[in-house]
Amino acid sequence: MPAAPAPRDRVAARIDAYKDRLVELSHALHDDPETAFEETRAAERVAALLEEAGFTVRRGACELPTALTATYGTGDLTIGVCAEYDALPELGHACGHNVICAAGVGAAIALTAVADELGFRVKLLGTPAEEEGGGKVLMLERGAFDDVTVAMMVHPEPGDAVDPRGSSTAVGRFEATFTGRAAHAASAPEAGLNAADAAVVAQVAIGQLRQQLRDGHRVAGIVRNGGERTNIIPERTVLEYEVRTPTGEELQTLRERVLDCFRGAALATGTTLDVRPTQPDYVELRHDPALMQAYARNLRAAGRDVPEPGPVPRGLGASTDMGNVAQALPAIHPGIGIDGAQGTPHTRQFAVDAASPAADEAALTGALAMAWTGLDLAADPDWRARALAARRA
Repeated sequence: MPAAPAPRDRVAARIDAYKDRLVELSHALHDDPETAFEETRAAERVAALLEEAGFTVRRGACELPTALTATYGTGDLTIGVCAEYDALPELGHACGHNVICAAGVGAAIALTAVADELGFRVKLLGTPAEEEGGGKVLMLERGAFDDVTVAMMVHPEPGDAVDPRGSSTAVGRFEATFTGRAAHAASAPEAGLNAADAAVVAQVAIGQLRQQLRDGHRVAGIVRNGGERTNIIPERTVLEYEVRTPTGEELQTLRERVLDCFRGAALATGTTLDVRPTQPDYVELRHDPALMQAYARNLRAAGRDVPEPGPVPRGLGASTDMGNVAQALPAIHPGIGIDGAQGTPHTRQFAVDAASPAADEAALTGALAMAWTGLDLAADPDWRARALAARRA
């Protein structure tokens, strides 16, 4: 009788068996982009495929209609895999979340090949609204990660990124509304309180503030509503702004300095100011070194020519709600390279790259490397015990 396939081979075979459906999932999401908290069809596609693979699926998890959780197996160890599927307004999947989703679903399905033998659970978390809205933060706060020992996901990039010292920036986003008083711009401008002027004053003040900002601190914003007609003194303007810092601890200090610019603008123009957060704060990534080292090793075993870490990398500049997860439990968020990509995330070219054959290969390779990493953890008694102890601490 021939020997049974080794666990790593069984994991790889499961991905191979599902590769066409995983690529189909990636392309279906790419062709039908849905933005934050509107990912109805994407979530259903994920749920249906996981149910077919034997998972127990909970739709509308954490009171979020487009969130889901899917579990398979039993045991003290739960390996979590995150799948994002929201797109960007106007740009579609220019951040490659279709690749993230296919890779996450593939890794979760692949781990079912060894979960029963090694006595662990697999949990796929379908996490909406990463681009703006903080789906993972809300799911974390509402208990979706409470039973997860470690969490993984991969993000498409122009090249592989596996340095455990790599990070992201913290970000806080808010909406600022100035309210003034309308008046005829020609016959009685003195009767108005110009909310558009308040927006201009605030933006000029922020521009002056930038000279004094520390390296790595960023402020960006748009005017969403700047008035209705040229012959009406604008009585209402709405701006959306974000502040970013290398760490979550620095975020509030920068936010207050920026808000002072808005407060000063309201005072100068006689308008009133209302500020509300538009999403939970994202904090910076802190990768689990053991998980990242195992992932890098497995990515190389999957055929990638991944360079060894060099000098300490700087922050990615971008932000992710996976940072909040990674500060709550051992987790990783490596980059999976799309070979030959011509663009960078959040560009129209990268949206094209995210549906290329190289993107399909990245999704399958990322799935395999994550699944092998989960297998390594489950099969190593010492590492498994350390991971369980870290979650109990």
